[in-house]
Amino acid sequence: MGKYTREDILRLVREEDIQFIRMQFTDIFGQMKNVAITASQIEKALDNQIMMDGSSIEGFVRIEESDQYLWPDLDTFAILPWRPQYGKVARLICDVHNPDGTPFVGDPRGVLKRALARAGEMGLTFNAGPELEFFLFQTDEDGRPTTKTSDEAGYFDLGPLDHGESTRREICLCLEEMGFEIEASHHEVAAGQHEIDFKYTEALQAADNIMTFKLAVKTLAQKNGLHATFMPKPVCGAAGSGMHVNMSLFRDGQNAFYDPADPRKLSLLAYQFIAGLLDHVQGFCAVTNPLVNSYKRLVPGYEAPCHLAWSTGNRSALIRIPTPRGSGTRVELRSPDPSCNPYLAFAVCLAAGLDGIQRRLTPPAESNENLYAIAADLEAQGVRRLPASLEAAIHALEADSVVTAALGEHVTNQYVTGKLREWEQYRAQVTQWELDQYLVTC
Repeated sequence: MGKYTREDILRLVREEDIQFIRMQFTDIFGQMKNVAITASQIEKALDNQIMMDGSSIEGFVRIEESDQYLWPDLDTFAILPWRPQYGKVARLICDVHNPDGTPFVGDPRGVLKRALARAGEMGLTFNAGPELEFFLFQTDEDGRPTTKTSDEAGYFDLGPLDHGESTRREICLCLEEMGFEIEASHHEVAAGQHEIDFKYTEALQAADNIMTFKLAVKTLAQKNGLHATFMPKPVCGAAGSGMHVNMSLFRDGQNAFYDPADPRKLSLLAYQFIAGLLDHVQGFCAVTNPLVNSYKRLVPGYEAPCHLAWSTGNRSALIRIPTPRGSGTRVELRSPDPSCNPYLAFAVCLAAGLDGIQRRLTPPAESNENLYAIAADLEAQGVRRLPASLEAAIHALEADSVVTAALGEHVTNQYVTGKLREWEQYRAQVTQWELDQYLVTC
């Protein structure tokens, strides 16, 4: 994304015939919201004077204190390439502020900014590179989404088997037009499943990129008569969609995870960061895997991690260290899924890693076996696993003071309340599986 001044944006709105600007922000559950303004209001927007009703946003404020203001981040200005070429539409990603000008404590972008500031106090910069998977499904005659796909492709296949290839290509081109550096795109394991990877960057921009990416995927799929979903496990018996997160810390422009003298070429800081993630992953799982459905993915046999283990090459481990070293040294957390709020997810991952550094934690021995094949043995050995349900994950979050401190009291309370309500609604449902299993036999 570019570096823009106020004058740059005013000039571009004029020269590019931009008629609408979407002032975007995200609620605590990761849903993108926006206030759309016409070009005539752009100066007011750049003066931080666009107001919105925070009481109508999930997890924000009560009705008696509803007025909040959107402060645009000028560097996020971008024209949306899938909108009309005449009377164009642009966007600005915004921070949410109170009427007195102070940052709103419930703004997820602000939560990540606070976590990054803490890393900055330690002389560290946090970078993130996400790998998002998603499904492209057909719609019915009324345009409603189904879980059907005419796609017969598998991992890395291409057309004509991969019927989503043209949509995936269009997504990549649109994102590159918006300033993304697309590193790879390919068909994933399940029918109708895809992955697009974009280059790592500083974590705040990476989280902004995820929100933009999800909007682009859904918009362009709809344009092509398909439905895109980032639901973690939409098809029973097929692999689910993950969002592997590659993380690195830099100090004075150098990768702080790299040490050429270590046998694995990892620094002490990297080992401590890994240990911090393992120590708190159960506590932040409700953030990185936020849906009831998320826990249908985190089961053995479908390429998703279940047990708390790390490895330098083993893809069945929760944490993997990819091959590149030097400036490319990074830690890959494989449990998150793309339904999460990326601002909160990056904030809690960073807080966990920094806690490992500050407490000088040491990770357990590296696991090089196929953990899916020995899951029962791991349980017998007392190896911890990820929470098995959203309810268990919520209680683990409440018990983890590092995670709740990173989120802040307001976000923690609102998040837990909302997710417990979701769990209770799910728990009261009677599913088709139960009817098939019990209706005749009981």
